[in-house]
Amino acid sequence: MSNILGVGSRVKHPAYGDGVVIGAEVVAYRVCFITYGIKLVGKEYSAWEIIEKVEADDKVSFSEAEKSLIKILKTWSDISEVVPLGDKWKNGLMILKPEDPALKPKEIPVDAFFHKIVMVRDRLRVMEQRINASTLTDEDKVNLQQYITRIYGSLTTFNILFKNKEDQFVGEKTE
Repeated sequence: MSNILGVGSRVKHPAYGDGVVIGAEVVAYRVCFITYGIKLVGKEYSAWEIIEKVEADDKVSFSEAEKSLIKILKTWSDISEVVPLGDKWKNGLMILKPEDPALKPKEIPVDAFFHKIVMVRDRLRVMEQRINASTLTDEDKVNLQQYITRIYGSLTTFNILFKNKEDQFVGEKTE
């Protein structure tokens, strides 16, 4: 392959899926694949799709490559970061009690409910990234982004569960 890929280049391998070039050996690239981890792929390999090419530059530090990899993995994967539940809710129980006393209440561990809320938040973030990277018109992107912002606003009720403020949902800001 005459294409020389630099650290941070995004690729799609037919067998390993989405990955990021994290280094270059003499005859192969060191690629971190979301599902399969780090693999060596020959520099002459041509069956993969180059999603985003980064020009090769020998001056990229390891920490810059690491930051790029973390950003790419957060942007393009469904991998969830660990988000802590507020201390007062640990081992708590959510009880949904119907008005009709003949019906049984439903008990849900707060941490299980919280995990589902975090998954919704993470999937919304992935959707945002995919919208921004799509070929939609700028007007369509803005319209879809406004819906996502309103969804975040609807979910602010659950901010009480988060330990850290920076993990919380943020809706439309009023001026």
